[in-house]
Amino acid sequence: MECIRINGLNRDLINAFIKQHWCTTTMIIRGKEIDMTKTEGFYFKEGEDIISLITYIVYDNVLEITSLDSLREKQGIGSKLIETVIHEARERKLQKIVLITTNDNINAIRFYQKRGFDMAHLYRNAMDISRKLKPEIPLIGENSIPLRHEIEFEFFI
Repeated sequence: MECIRINGLNRDLINAFIKQHWCTTTMIIRGKEIDMTKTEGFYFKEGEDIISLITYIVYDNVLEITSLDSLREKQGIGSKLIETVIHEARERKLQKIVLITTNDNINAIRFYQKRGFDMAHLYRNAMDISRKLKPEIPLIGENSIPLRHEIEFEFFI
């Protein structure tokens, strides 16, 4: 299984995967719309199917992870994508990697902390702002937890 970089030749495949798993190609992060059809990233395929995808944007010496999806959990594939992105940030001589997850996403909170990411900021009630831009964001998230806050994690290179 090889890690493949997103490029112009596979962009339609990536966009279809994002739309299938996120219902849209627009992500709201800290009250800003992110056009996921323009993000960079890497993925793993099995046959013709994507089994894991990580996307990111780069700005101000920071790499921001915008999504991480793994259809095969607990097999180390998501960890390999994180390692690839850390390597990419080092190659580009960036200062840090950041990402946002929501308060209900207990699996992501555990996953990122185990890989050396640290909680840096809590954006209280950020989902109220996000829902104004994207009303389809549910009130209740994973594990029946009210979906209210964004948590920012960071990893210094």
